[in-house]
Amino acid sequence: MSTEKILLIGACGQLGTELTEELRKIYGDSNVIASDIRKSDNHVFETGPFEIVNVLDKAQLGAVFAKYKPTQVYHLAALLSATAEQKPKLGWELNMDGLFNVFDAALEYKTAKVYWPSSIAVFGPNTPRDNTPQFCVMDPTTVYGISKLAGERYCEYYFKRYGLDVRSLRYPGLIGYKSAPGGGTTDYAVSIYHDALKTKHHECFLSEKTTLPMLYMPDALKATIGLMDVSADKVLIRSSYNLAGMSFSPEEITASIQKYIPDFNTTYKPDQRQAIADSWPRIIDDSRARTDWGWKPEYDLDKMSQDMLKNLAAQYGVKSI
Repeated sequence: MSTEKILLIGACGQLGTELTEELRKIYGDSNVIASDIRKSDNHVFETGPFEIVNVLDKAQLGAVFAKYKPTQVYHLAALLSATAEQKPKLGWELNMDGLFNVFDAALEYKTAKVYWPSSIAVFGPNTPRDNTPQFCVMDPTTVYGISKLAGERYCEYYFKRYGLDVRSLRYPGLIGYKSAPGGGTTDYAVSIYHDALKTKHHECFLSEKTTLPMLYMPDALKATIGLMDVSADKVLIRSSYNLAGMSFSPEEITASIQKYIPDFNTTYKPDQRQAIADSWPRIIDDSRARTDWGWKPEYDLDKMSQDMLKNLAAQYGVKSI
C-alpha cells in the first residue's frame, strides 16, 4: 500500500490529465487526488478523488491540503503563452499568486516535495538559440515567460530560505494524443496530427522553417516522475532543469507525417504566435539533467509520428496507420 498522497493542482490540462493517469497506475487510484477549477469529462478523473480548487482561493486550497495532507504536490495550474498574452494581468496573477499559495500551503502542511513546471518561454531574443545552455541570458518577452522566470527564482528561494523541496523542468513543446491542445505556441504540433487524419490538410500558424524544441508526452511523464523520484541530493539545480527531446520545424513534421499519410499537406499562415516562437530556442542543451539524475528521452520525430497517428486513428475510428 502506498504511503504517498499526491495532489495535482490544474490536473485537467494536457500534462495533468496524463500525469493523473500515470501516477494512479504507480501509487493507486485513491492516493492520487486530482483537482482543478472545473472538472474535465475525461474518464481518468472518474477513477479516483477529484476536488474543485481555485488556486487563487487560499481558503479552498488550504482545505484540500488539510483534508488529504499530501506528501507530494504537482502544481500545474497556469495560463499558457498565447492565452496569457490576451489576458496579461490574469496571466501574471494566476501564475504567480497561485505559486505562492501552493508553496505556503506546502510549508504549512509539511508537504515533502513540490513539482512546478517551467518552460522554454523563460528564454528570449538574446538567449543563444542553438544548444541553449542551462545558465545563460534570459529575457522573456511574454507574460507567460516572465512569470515562469520569476517562478524559477522563487523555487530556488523557497528551497534555500525555507528548505522546501521544490523540483522543476523547463518543458519544450509537449505533444500527446490524450487531450486537446491548451493554448500554447507549440500546440500546432498536436493539432497537425488530428488534421492529418481528419482532413489531410493543416493550416499552420507558424512559418514552415520555425524550428522549436519538442517532447513527446511519454518522455515528458518519464522525465517529470523521474525527477520527483530521485533522492534530493541528486537535484542540484533548484530553479529549473533544461529538458529536451527533439527539435523540428513545421515542414519537418509534415514530411514525417507524409511517410505514413502520403497525401497529407500543410499550408502556412503565421499569426501573432510567430513572434513568440521567434524569441524561443531552437535546440536545448539538457546535459545537466542527463548528468545529475539520468534523464534520457526515448522518442525521435518519426517514432513519435507513428505512435501519434496509430493512437489517434483508433480514436477517430479510421484505418490504422
